[in-house]
Amino acid sequence: MKELIEFIAAKLVDRPDLITVTQQEDEENLIIELRVAQEDLGKVIGKQGRTARAMRAVLAASVTEGGKRTRLEIVE
Repeated sequence: MKELIEFIAAKLVDRPDLITVTQQEDEENLIIELRVAQEDLGKVIGKQGRTARAMRAVLAASVTEGGKRTRLEIVE
């Protein structure tokens, strides 16, 4: 999952070297945090949040083992 989000984000931003993706798990959830350069934040979120929503949909479609709920957080 982490690699998938990193790959998608790298194709969207101008500074792919500043992308950081972390993954946290608990019993029910898988939380993926995406950090990009400040000037690339708008590109990752997209107009009216469409790009971020699409990335979340792709993440939800790739179901994890154990049926955990996935959540993508885009952090400044």
